[in-house]
Amino acid sequence: MGKVCKWFTQITAIMMTDDPVKNYQRGQWAEQLALDYLVREKLKLLSCNYHGPSGEIDLIMQDNETIVFIEVRYRANNNYIHPLETINGRKCARIIKTSKHYLQANRWTSKNSCRFDIITITGENDNLEIVWIKNAFQA
Repeated sequence: MGKVCKWFTQITAIMMTDDPVKNYQRGQWAEQLALDYLVREKLKLLSCNYHGPSGEIDLIMQDNETIVFIEVRYRANNNYIHPLETINGRKCARIIKTSKHYLQANRWTSKNSCRFDIITITGENDNLEIVWIKNAFQA
């Protein structure tokens, strides 16, 4: 797993700014939190930050015999918009299209079922809430 994913894990170094580098680091930190959570739930990592012609999938994991495509969303607070509200139909379509690319490139998955999950993370530092939404949308 270490060779697949490189993460920035020190939240103290990540400040809430409009700086694209800090936003990238915060996104990587949130994806690492989600990955750690899902591994504790017994999912197996297949790929992280998978890029296809139509976009990126944050995490691709296996839950028993099911291939799971996971979008991770983080917000420090819900004052303006909940992380779930930032995923629209266009984003779902991109994830679905990218998942098809992954499945075609990895033929061994042809007998597996698939699902699309979302992990939302809200809060800061020691007051985080992680919500796992299974089957958040359908292909």
